[in-house]
Amino acid sequence: MYVLFLPVNSYLLKKRQNDRLTILGISTQGYVYRKIAEFLEEDIGFTDITTDAIIEPETNAEANVVCREEGVVSGIDESIVVFTLTGCSAKAMVKEGEQVEKGKIILNIKGRASSILKGERTALNILGRMSGIATETRRILVETNKVNPSIKIAATRKTIPGFRFFDKKAVQTGGGDTHRLSLDDAILIKDNHLELIGSITKAIEKARENASFTKKIEVEVSSTRNAIEAAKAGVDIIMLDNMSPKEISNTVNELKLHNLRNKIILEASGGIKMENIVSYSKSGVDVISLGYITNSVKSIDFSLDIKLSESI
Repeated sequence: MYVLFLPVNSYLLKKRQNDRLTILGISTQGYVYRKIAEFLEEDIGFTDITTDAIIEPETNAEANVVCREEGVVSGIDESIVVFTLTGCSAKAMVKEGEQVEKGKIILNIKGRASSILKGERTALNILGRMSGIATETRRILVETNKVNPSIKIAATRKTIPGFRFFDKKAVQTGGGDTHRLSLDDAILIKDNHLELIGSITKAIEKARENASFTKKIEVEVSSTRNAIEAAKAGVDIIMLDNMSPKEISNTVNELKLHNLRNKIILEASGGIKMENIVSYSKSGVDVISLGYITNSVKSIDFSLDIKLSESI
C-alpha cells in the first residue's frame, strides 16, 4: 500500500484554496503544504512497511496528541496539515501560542489507522521544535519585561535549513520578532563585508546608492567609535556585536552626547543567554537578538495516543 503525496497535496490545495493559513502577515498556504509534503516524503519514503505489514488498510482509529510537559504550543496549523495530507481529519484542542500544562490534549485526529501512524512522527517533530522555540522566547520576554517592557527579542538566521519559516513563526508565536527572514529583507552590513570594503561609511553610502529606498540599512559594529561613525553616516540600525552590557551603556551615552541616539535603532547581539539577558535589557538598546533560541533550543515533548474506532 502506497501513499501518494503529490496527488493528494495537489487535490487538497485546489479544494482548500479559500482556507488560507496566514503566518507572519502573508498568505502561505501553498508554501506550508509544499514543505510539509517534503517532510512526509523524507520520513515515509515509498511506504511505511511496518504499518502496512501489520495493520489492515480499512482499520479506523482516533488519536490524541498530548503535551508531556508545560510549555507554549506552536505548530498547530502545521500539524493539522500533516494529517490532512495523509488523509485524516484533525482538530485543534488549544490555540496557537497558548500556555499549556503537562497532559493537555493538543490535537484530536480521526482517520485510517495507517494514515494517522504515517503522519505521527512528522507532526510531533514539528510541534516539539516549534513549541520549544516559542516556549523559550516567551520565557525570555517574561524576564526582560520586568526591567524593560519596550525591548524587542528577535531571532537570527541561525535556523535549520529548510525549516526557517517554521522557526521564525515559532519565535513570533512566543512574542518575539522574526528579524530578517532572508537576505533580501534588509541590508545588514557585517564584519566580513567591512573587511572586504574597508570602511563603515563607504559601505553605508554604497548600500544607500545601490539598494531600494524601501530597505533599511543596518551595520554590525564592535566598538563605540565604530557605532558613532555608523550613526553619523546615517545608518538606520546599529548592531552592537559581542559587546558587554557596560560597553553598550557607554556607547549609548556617547551617542547621546553626539545627539545621535534618537536617530537610530540599537540592537545587541552575540553571546547573550538567559543568564545575562537582564543586564543587556538594562543597557539601553532597543532590540536583543539571540541565535540560541533557534539553533540550540530544547524541544517540548509531545506524544500521540491512538485507539481503534468504529468510524472516522
